[in-house]
Amino acid sequence: MGAAESPDMNMVGMQATTDSRPIHRVYVDGFWMDATEVTNEQFAKFVDATGYLTIAERVPRAEDFPGASPEKLVAGSVVFSPPNHAVPLNDHFQWWAYVTRANWRHPEGPASSLNGREHYPVVQVAYDDAAAYAAWAGKRLPTEAEWEFAARGGLSSKLYPWGDQFMPGGKVMANTFQGHFPDRDSGEDGHRGVGVVAEFAANGYGLYDVAGNVWEWTSDWYRPDYYAQLAAAGGVARNPRGPDTSFDPGEPGEKKRVHRGGSFLCTDQYCSRYMVGTRGKGEGTTGTNHLGFRLVRTQ
Repeated sequence: MGAAESPDMNMVGMQATTDSRPIHRVYVDGFWMDATEVTNEQFAKFVDATGYLTIAERVPRAEDFPGASPEKLVAGSVVFSPPNHAVPLNDHFQWWAYVTRANWRHPEGPASSLNGREHYPVVQVAYDDAAAYAAWAGKRLPTEAEWEFAARGGLSSKLYPWGDQFMPGGKVMANTFQGHFPDRDSGEDGHRGVGVVAEFAANGYGLYDVAGNVWEWTSDWYRPDYYAQLAAAGGVARNPRGPDTSFDPGEPGEKKRVHRGGSFLCTDQYCSRYMVGTRGKGEGTTGTNHLGFRLVRTQ
């Protein structure tokens, strides 16, 4: 489990592996995993049955944001908002924005809708939203170890779920970012943004989109040193469920969960986390328009 630097990686690729080392051995018990991320159509059935209101649809509480002015306490979520020109890549706020009334029904804001997107992965879901759906469906979110085991599809020590070449024989294998990040996505893979699930080839276990399209929540807390802790314990880690606490040195006050799989925004210019052993992270109460989830069930 994990990712190591490759001789063919650029600096961005090497940076993507810093918290996914050292490589360590893991055993997981058998489980079933959904072939795709949960779609808008599936999530709508849950909402219709339960009346559930996602975090992005709720007005933020003043006690959770001390000092915030009342006019800023409005329901909404985070949306990729690319500039119309090249920008330095050291400040992600240049291409992300909090958009009022953005939520799973309106992924890019109130002017957007789900028309024609029934089979797109649901996005703008926070961790608790995904967990609530899982409880209703009689399933659960995967651990990070389960997710990586499944995403590898039976292959070992490969860069991607399908092998070591990003585009084997020139074939597009995932929905990622082409062009110049973040201002111009050329859409050479047929997409500028989220696409329908299961459009690209499945991995060896019949799972779709375990690289690109949208990130996926896992149940593990995020710590960059967790793999070092497992490796230091020696032997084979059996069914690891992540650390007991969260810590991100970049934002030490935020509690974060592990994301896996990369998204339509991943590129070797900035992210590279479509590589199967690499990791992402996100604050649990925040959704975005490039983050979804899929579920597992214990055998």
